[in-house]
Amino acid sequence: MTPYERLDSIFSFESMKEPMPFVEWATWWDETIVNWRRQGLPENIDTNEEIMEYLGLDIHRQFWLPLRSPSFPKPAFHGGPLVESFDDYRQIKKYLFGDELLEKFEADIKNSLEFFKNKDPIYWFTLEGFFWFPRSLLGIEGHLLAFYDSPALMHQINGDLCGFHEKCLDLILNLFEPKFMTFAEDMSYNGGPMLSKAHYDEFILPYYDRLVPRLKNHNVKVFIDTDGFVEPLIPWFLQSGVEGVLPLERMAGVDVNRIRKNYPNFLMIGGFDKTVMPKGEKAMREEFERLLPLMASGGYLLSVDHQTPPDVSLENYRLYVSLMREYAQKALEINI
Repeated sequence: MTPYERLDSIFSFESMKEPMPFVEWATWWDETIVNWRRQGLPENIDTNEEIMEYLGLDIHRQFWLPLRSPSFPKPAFHGGPLVESFDDYRQIKKYLFGDELLEKFEADIKNSLEFFKNKDPIYWFTLEGFFWFPRSLLGIEGHLLAFYDSPALMHQINGDLCGFHEKCLDLILNLFEPKFMTFAEDMSYNGGPMLSKAHYDEFILPYYDRLVPRLKNHNVKVFIDTDGFVEPLIPWFLQSGVEGVLPLERMAGVDVNRIRKNYPNFLMIGGFDKTVMPKGEKAMREEFERLLPLMASGGYLLSVDHQTPPDVSLENYRLYVSLMREYAQKALEINI
């Protein structure tokens, strides 16, 4: 079976005939790769896909829809605002949602499909979501205030974004068959959601309602990418037809086995506590033992619960991959 077929089996909760795909959805920090170079990662192995092959992982290819032209302005500081009014938004919109972005995106997809045609990768894509994208324009503080102070502006931004995403889906779904996609949102932190259910229903849900049914009609599994303690948000996501979540950060208090108990058919990716990886084999085995029941239950793709940090050595990461294979086989035997 190809990695795509194995993932299809996992997401369908079928009895597994082969182990789950060996995937690192979020790859690695730049600093991690720099350290690994010093520890033996060859200089000529450069792209994420080449590093995946070198480490013995299955290849996946993520496509991230470009929304901003190359001349899009930068905020004065990280998290700072670019837009504070309708006039500001009208001025900056000329840098957004251009047809030339879709043309380049289409060319990038076609080039990737040709380049990887003999490698059977897992293809997936990401759309910037309706919490994430307004924040990039309004700034972190301004975005949170805009739910109260500028609701019409919020809807204008998200309505325009949704319309562009619809164009993007026309393109993507005619070019390849993604197994899953993510809405990049980051709408939770270690204490829970960063917005109320009422604000979710007013400002986020209507746009999911436009896009999610179409994705599901094409058999694309719909995930939300949100860090932090996500569990209180799961009923909200289910309301809109969203089928899964990642990255399931352990340090934020997420318990993947509790999620499976409370939401038996909910899909999950991630969940492996990255902070145990520098501690060696015993700590990693304990983490795999924690996740083994979930791995055996289906509907779950094991991966690190966010990008691998720089304190994880190349040797320990290789050990992690070896243990991933060992425990994937154990999960297969339990599932059978």
